[in-house]
Amino acid sequence: MDMSQEHKDALALGRQQSRAIKAYLEAIRSRKPGRPVTKEGLEERFGRLTARIEASDDPLISLELVQKRLDVEKALAELDEGSDFDELQAGFVQHAKPYSDRKGITYTAWRQAGVPAAVLKSAGIPETRRR
Repeated sequence: MDMSQEHKDALALGRQQSRAIKAYLEAIRSRKPGRPVTKEGLEERFGRLTARIEASDDPLISLELVQKRLDVEKALAELDEGSDFDELQAGFVQHAKPYSDRKGITYTAWRQAGVPAAVLKSAGIPETRRR
């Protein structure tokens, strides 16, 4: 039996929604809690590390500083990639409501998964009322 075009479209939409939701949840999970890391802060740290490397006479200390500078370079690269976070969040906002309705996922479940209340509000997911 062949599937109708409507059924194929519904399946494709479900896959699209699932991908958007999963990508956003993975991005939330990968973010570190605490004070936000800024590009400016990382660049300043990079400069301080470079100066310390150049001033160091101890090869072991220099080695450790070089590794710290490499870690900062990696964080800078990830921060640039992090600009994709806004796109992931926009995808979540677009798809979360119909996905929630279809899967029966509540506001509370989203919050416990780490989704900020403001994002849920933007997505049109109403706060779950407790009785």
